[in-house]
Amino acid sequence: MKTKILLSALVAGALAVAGCGGASDDSSDSSASSGSNSSGGTKTSLSLVAYSTPEVVYDEIIPDFQKTAEGKGVSFKTSYGASGEQSRAVAAGQKADYVAFSLAPDVDKLVEPGLVPKDWVAQTEAAGGKGGFVTTSLVSFVVRKGNPKGIKGWDDLLKPGVKVVTPNPFTSGAAKWNIMGAFQHGGIDYVKKLITDHVPVQPKSGREALQTFTGGEGDVLISYEYEYTTAVKKGEKDIELVTPDDTFLIQNPIAATSSSPQQAKDFVKFVLSDAAQQHFADWGYRPVNETILAKNKSKFPDPGSVKTVDDFGGWSKINDELFDPEKGSVAKIEDEAGVSTAK
Repeated sequence: MKTKILLSALVAGALAVAGCGGASDDSSDSSASSGSNSSGGTKTSLSLVAYSTPEVVYDEIIPDFQKTAEGKGVSFKTSYGASGEQSRAVAAGQKADYVAFSLAPDVDKLVEPGLVPKDWVAQTEAAGGKGGFVTTSLVSFVVRKGNPKGIKGWDDLLKPGVKVVTPNPFTSGAAKWNIMGAFQHGGIDYVKKLITDHVPVQPKSGREALQTFTGGEGDVLISYEYEYTTAVKKGEKDIELVTPDDTFLIQNPIAATSSSPQQAKDFVKFVLSDAAQQHFADWGYRPVNETILAKNKSKFPDPGSVKTVDDFGGWSKINDELFDPEKGSVAKIEDEAGVSTAK
């Protein structure tokens, strides 16, 4: 009798431990993409990795997608940060099914290791995204209420005593757009004067730069229309937007990764739909969806001159000549200013 009781207790204990261990592992594994729900259907978890600024937009788009037939049963694990750092994190092993970065090279970096398809631009275009992009914007200035420094154009940033906030271009994709806005206006000499004499601080990301500026640092924030709109919608009242007559076009890419499930591709298509593109427009992003862009035309004035990446030979040439840590002219300026160019 004692032997039977002991054997029964041991078997029951082993079963209990096995059951608890399996349930715990499955529920906490962030790389798990599917399983069964209580009703017997299939559920999917998508990992969304993005640059910092569109977090507020995806907070609205994701619930809308989950209401669709394609999004039913889909949950999301999200990660936001500086574009360059997010791209490197994915390359280093961070799980990603859908990536949204500040600029195309941060997606291209993931092609060689096979993490993003070689034809990601074509795939995104097929879903409705022009050139692989989900939104565009313009490099602009955010100034204090009343514009006390009288900032109207790029030359005003070089006025004596004007302090400018812009992110570090070697951690933030957003900052590269800013530098290109300055470069298209006055070349490398202008960029050197700006960074050396007028930029006392360079935060890691576009979002951190906005927080630094609204926290009281600087007279001007080089930024984008959507950063300004985001700040205002979140309650900032003491800032104004200035669009210079000559500026640079920002183009923000998205892609489903090579190993992603069909739901990630469905999500790419959804973020390019009328409903999702309207969310982007509401937060100050210029939609690539022509119907929604036309509907919101009054929100997005056209400046006199807008340069693009193509006007300067494409990102490969730009990165080689300006942002290469070893030989890029901007990298040399940052080194001399004591700013890290490490990636």
